[in-house]
Amino acid sequence: MKRLNTIFILIIISGYSFAQGTSGTDAKYEYRNLIDLPTAGLIEKGNVGISIDIMPAGVLVTKLEVGVFENFSFGISYGGNNIIGRGKITGYKLPGINVRARIVNETEALPAILVGFDSQGKGEFDKSLNRFQIKSPGLFAAVSKNFDFYGYFSIHGLINYSFERDDSDKDLNLGVGFEKTLGSKVSIVGEYDFAINDNNGKSFGDGSGYLNLGLRWSLGEGLTLGLNLRDLLDNKKFTSSNADRGLFVEYIKAIF
Repeated sequence: MKRLNTIFILIIISGYSFAQGTSGTDAKYEYRNLIDLPTAGLIEKGNVGISIDIMPAGVLVTKLEVGVFENFSFGISYGGNNIIGRGKITGYKLPGINVRARIVNETEALPAILVGFDSQGKGEFDKSLNRFQIKSPGLFAAVSKNFDFYGYFSIHGLINYSFERDDSDKDLNLGVGFEKTLGSKVSIVGEYDFAINDNNGKSFGDGSGYLNLGLRWSLGEGLTLGLNLRDLLDNKKFTSSNADRGLFVEYIKAIF
C-alpha cells in the first residue's frame, strides 16, 4: 500500500513537473498582459482563460477570456474593493469588456501586431472622477517580438486611448515592457506605463509614470502563479508609500 501511495505521489509530481502555463522557456500559452499593460499575445481558438488579480485594499479583479476564432478573442471582467480582508465590499459599477484581434502574426522579421479594446481598469474606483486608480487601456494597439537570448527575451510596445477622461486628462498614452525567461518554468516581467493620460488636472499620477515588475511561475498544466510590484517610482500625487504588492493567478484550458 505504501508503495502504491509513493507511485501515486510521483505521478502527480511528474505531471506538475512537465505541465506549463504562460511562463518559462516551455510556456504553452501567450501573455495577453504583462502586469497591467496589454501585449500582442492572444488566447488561442478553443481555449478559455480565467485570471485573478489581487491588489491592496482588498481589490480583486477577475477576467474570463475565450479564443473565439483564429486570432480573435473576447473577454469579460469584474472586480471590487474589500473583497479580501475586512470592510464593506464595493463592487465596480460595470463589468469590463475585452476584445482582441491580431492583424499581423510574428515572423523572424516582423513583430506581432494586435488591436483591441479593454474597458477594465484596476484598483480602487473614484466615483467623483469616474475613473479607476489604474485607468483602463480603452482602445489600444500593441506590438510584441521574441528573441533567443539565454532562453527567451521579448519586448512589447503599446499605444492606447482610455475613455476615463473626467479627470481632465484626455491624452493618448504609451507603454513599453519586457519578459525574460529564467529556466523552463519561471519568467520575470516588467513594464513602464508613461501615464501621459494620468499626469495633470485631477489625475492620480505626479508625472513620473508607473514602473511595475512581476514574477511568473508555471505551476501546473495551464496554471500560472504571479507576484507583482506596482509603482516602483512612487508615482502618487496624493499619497506616498512603497510599491504596491499583489498576486496574480491564471488558468487556461482547451474546451473546444
